[in-house]
Amino acid sequence: MISLLVTLLLGGIAGWLASIIVNRNEQMGIVWNIIVGIIGAVIANFVLAPMVGVSADLSTFSLGSFIMAVLGASLLLVIVNLITRKRVR
Repeated sequence: MISLLVTLLLGGIAGWLASIIVNRNEQMGIVWNIIVGIIGAVIANFVLAPMVGVSADLSTFSLGSFIMAVLGASLLLVIVNLITRKRVR
């Protein structure tokens, strides 16, 4: 139960920081920040972790895993921006 709460909290913070980095903060709420942060951690585990050697496990807090989650969430938002930019504009 505690690890779920830690995952939701850290996922929300990671998603929020990623949305600020990618300049999508005004378009996202807390629920989307949590979703983006958690999916970003999963992306970081599959893409970035093998290259760097640091896991992005959000259930236990470590600075390396949190930074990896923010990087993965930023990568996710950049991909979403590339896909939606062509449809919106």
